Amino acid sequence: MRTFGDWMSWDDARDALAGRLSAEDVERLDAAYAFATDRHAGQTRPAGEPYTYHLLEVVEILSTALNVTDADLLTAALLHDVVEDTPTTRTEITQRFGPRVAELVDHVTMPPTPPGDDRAAARHRYLSRLRDLPADALRLKLADRYSNVQRLHTHPRPAKQRAYYTETCHYLAPLAVVDSRLADLFTEWQHAYQHLAQPPPSAGSGPADR
Repeated sequence: MRTFGDWMSWDDARDALAGRLSAEDVERLDAAYAFATDRHAGQTRPAGEPYTYHLLEVVEILSTALNVTDADLLTAALLHDVVEDTPTTRTEITQRFGPRVAELVDHVTMPPTPPGDDRAAARHRYLSRLRDLPADALRLKLADRYSNVQRLHTHPRPAKQRAYYTETCHYLAPLAVVDSRLADLFTEWQHAYQHLAQPPPSAGSGPADR
């Protein structure tokens, strides 16, 4: 199963992208990364690594696995969580990075759950509408999800591992047909983590209790 994470810093990413993009596009990404780093300051992933590692992984997946050279899409990859996870607004993204980047970010942003609404139902609606996304936004969302689940075993909560596996298999993996390279990644991932599809052992059973 292929995993991503070779780009541990923006310097690593910048060096790799410099051979794929124009100097002007790289400068745009410089600004987007600086903005995202500021907005996500202090945030970490479930396994404890800095949040920026996830942003770098999403760009790495798009760039190296899918050969994306669309600067707007790569910029949106760096910014894809700023509206959902920080006080940043779509208007601010539009003003700083342009309407197409803002639209891409908006496509993959889960809206706030309305007061009194069921959170699980709201998440179901969000995930269900992903099938209607334009192809570029769907590639972004799938790269985001692959980064989130490629090392699913490192999540500190086994119940969350199983829930995330089930959700990904049900809602996201079928959408990977948008790009055969993504389809291959998710097929290999599902096989690698297929043990999470099994229910957890019941209390009082298993070798530890013999």
